[in-house]
Amino acid sequence: MKRLLIGLTPLMMFASTVNFDQALQETFKNNNELKAKKLNIEIAKQDLAKAKSYDWGRFYISEDVTKTNNALYVFGNKLSSREATFRDFGMVDSRKGLDYAPEDLNKPAARVNYNPKIVYELPLFTGFKITYAKEIAKLQIKAKEFKYNRDKNSLAIEVLKAYNGAVAAKYFIKALQSAKETTTSFVKMTKNLFNQGMIVKSDVLSAESRDSEVDAKIIEAKNKYNLALAYLRFLTGNSEITDVQDFRVIISPESDLNILQKEALKNRNDIKWMAKNVQTMQKKVKMDSNIKYPTAGLHLEYGQNNDQPTLDRNKDYYLLAANITYNFINAGDEENLQKSKIQANQTALYFKHMQNGIKVDVEQKLLNLRAKTSIIDVKIKNKDLAHTVLNQYKEMYKNGLVNIAILLMKQAESQKADAELIKAKYDQAIAAAELELAIGSSILKENK
Repeated sequence: MKRLLIGLTPLMMFASTVNFDQALQETFKNNNELKAKKLNIEIAKQDLAKAKSYDWGRFYISEDVTKTNNALYVFGNKLSSREATFRDFGMVDSRKGLDYAPEDLNKPAARVNYNPKIVYELPLFTGFKITYAKEIAKLQIKAKEFKYNRDKNSLAIEVLKAYNGAVAAKYFIKALQSAKETTTSFVKMTKNLFNQGMIVKSDVLSAESRDSEVDAKIIEAKNKYNLALAYLRFLTGNSEITDVQDFRVIISPESDLNILQKEALKNRNDIKWMAKNVQTMQKKVKMDSNIKYPTAGLHLEYGQNNDQPTLDRNKDYYLLAANITYNFINAGDEENLQKSKIQANQTALYFKHMQNGIKVDVEQKLLNLRAKTSIIDVKIKNKDLAHTVLNQYKEMYKNGLVNIAILLMKQAESQKADAELIKAKYDQAIAAAELELAIGSSILKENK
């Protein structure tokens, strides 16, 4: 006995009974899929950082090493390194006349050229493209945040379903254990009556058969409970959960429809996400509308040219260039603008469609919750009536007024009524969860 207690002690230390709020907190803290989805926000922030980086232009250091006998490049490299002579022009052969093709100029020996350089390129004006790119990136960060919150609420509903599923399985076990007490009493009763010679052996066998059926159902119910707990442990990332408390219904079926619809249009993260997408497309239209604006940039370069690496200042050069481009006709720009306008209009239509759909969704979910709640009252009456009838038939059986088949049928009806009540309570909790998701309420956020 002492060894058994020692063996159970670690299990008891790590056992954990949770309510829904605790399960939800654990999920928000530990769920890796949710953490991965949150990184989409960080990715969007990098897009904003990238857009902002264009304000600083581009600064880089490079070195080109070439070897060629191309006359143009060889002469240009010699000229760049300040090594060109009249021989390179072919002046040594000038006595042969102006039409003579100088060998030194046209067929030079191959030359290796080193060209290290430091370059800074700065966009001075991009037709507001960088400005709109930053605004679009900011909108997409908010859109990703709303999308994450939507995913978070969806996960919360999944946790609620898993939690209430475990609660339902737990109640099924209790109901079957109660049914087990009844069927066991039937076995005892029939044996006593058989011993008194009041009934036949088949009645005892029928009672024992029903008692065994209940045993099998208890095993099945315990398995479902363990599976429900396993899924809850998976969602929460808490491997120590071994039990749950009671059903959680998170919204009243008596709520006002108009208020819920307004709350949904205000609070739902998917509608906020879609609104940011509408704004994003509007910004993109403005960005693509600036195709007629000129663009201007600055190019600063300092480098060297020589046939070998050197730090000789006589081999260096600098380049300062400014560029301005004004596009009168640029293939595809007008088509891209029209495409952006069509996409913006398309997104706006989807947004309006989503608003109407949300109203319908909320109404359907509220009606479903009200129906599920009303069913519970009916199932409670059915359960009480079934238990009363069972007790009456038990007395009638003792007095020989009904046979064992009728008594066991009434027991099955009583057991079914218990199960239907538990199922009705689970359905109510799930209906409430779906309504909660439909209105986008803040109830499902982490407890502070």
